[in-house]
Amino acid sequence: MFISPAFAQTATTPAASTDILTSMLPLLLVFLVFYVLLILPQKKKMQAHRAMLAALRRGDRVLTSGGIIATVHRLPEGASEIEVEIADGVRVMLARHTILEVLTKPEPANSNTEPKAKKAAAAKKTNDGQ
Repeated sequence: MFISPAFAQTATTPAASTDILTSMLPLLLVFLVFYVLLILPQKKKMQAHRAMLAALRRGDRVLTSGGIIATVHRLPEGASEIEVEIADGVRVMLARHTILEVLTKPEPANSNTEPKAKKAAAAKKTNDGQ
């Protein structure tokens, strides 16, 4: 009638290992969901921000994290600060990572392509003057 302790222990060991696996499965699924929904998009956003900061050029209009719209004046190579102009003659140094967004890129000074509206206005002005 009595069962030996060795026999009783071998019978419960396989059941205990499946219990550990089934109890860890929800935890693994939660971690997978967090990784896919939170961590991956954040990594992509950080990579895009780094690329935007690397592409900054002199003359770009930028939006800072403080809500100030400024024009990039000087970008020291490899430095973590940039010099921006927030008003005529007012230049400040900012940490590079505080730039949130590039609003506009400057147009080249000797651009050969004029907008169609300017060409049409110039043509109308010459026709009216005749």
